[in-house]
Amino acid sequence: MARDFYEVLGVSRTASQDEIQQAYRKLARRYHPDVNKDPGAEERFKDLNEAYSVLSDPKTRARYDRFGEDFRKIPEDFDERVAAGAGGGFRGRRTAGRGGPRVRYATGFGDDFGAEGIDIEDLLGSVFGAGAARGGVPGADQEAELPLTVEEAYRGGRRTVTLAGSTGQPRRYEVDVPAGVTDGQRIRLAGEGGRGSGDAAAGDLYLRVRIQSHPRFRLDGRDVHVQVPVAPWEAALGATVPVPTPGGGTAKVTVPAGSSSGRRLRLRGEGMPNPRGANGDLYAELRVMVPPALGDRERELFEELAATSTFDPRRTR
Repeated sequence: MARDFYEVLGVSRTASQDEIQQAYRKLARRYHPDVNKDPGAEERFKDLNEAYSVLSDPKTRARYDRFGEDFRKIPEDFDERVAAGAGGGFRGRRTAGRGGPRVRYATGFGDDFGAEGIDIEDLLGSVFGAGAARGGVPGADQEAELPLTVEEAYRGGRRTVTLAGSTGQPRRYEVDVPAGVTDGQRIRLAGEGGRGSGDAAAGDLYLRVRIQSHPRFRLDGRDVHVQVPVAPWEAALGATVPVPTPGGGTAKVTVPAGSSSGRRLRLRGEGMPNPRGANGDLYAELRVMVPPALGDRERELFEELAATSTFDPRRTR
């Protein structure tokens, strides 16, 4: 069943782009499968990503506002192609018709879909050629998964993807992956979906991004979490330590004196890139490590510290 994307994110249809982003980030943190182990959390997280991928892009959002759930089936240059014969604003409603569901649009000159309603398939038949008018049916949209590592999602770039074709033979696609793509986001390959009948256009192929689990990084929306090991003396005295980033480099973080394991340090803007807004943040979670074996002098120093210090980690503060 189709879900209203505004309802999924819990925002009004007049919400600003900042409000949409804030709502997404809040809910994504709550329902991320690595954080929320409820059975329905993963599916909820997928819905959030799909809703955000549509509403965070002003052009895609405008098409969704105008055409509803059918917005992906309407050509992007629809207005230009029908301006000569159709004019006006369009609202959509699906009705039963030859060869399956049809889409009717009202011209905006009346409140119902009566005589002034336009059958989009009939309209497209006159605009796009005789094939559609003779009953040609556009090809179906198709979807496949695109697995990416955290590093690949961070950097983006051009990738070659091989998928099984309808005849069983593999097909290769050149895909431009946007830098900072998020889990669940869809990448559209126009005209690479199912074939249309007659002269009707082919459908589109949508690649749904699936970011694979990583041994070091954990994603929460566009925020990145990474554990950073520190020595006991670095945690006690304070230090500046390197932190790996998904881009393959390192950042520097200052460990305040008196830090314990589990303390999170935020590096603003060092998370996943966002082409339409602020980058995510990188959170370094400290993990105090002790030497696996002690030399004689190290043991002496630890024993001296144990005899001198009044610190009791089990004391309730």
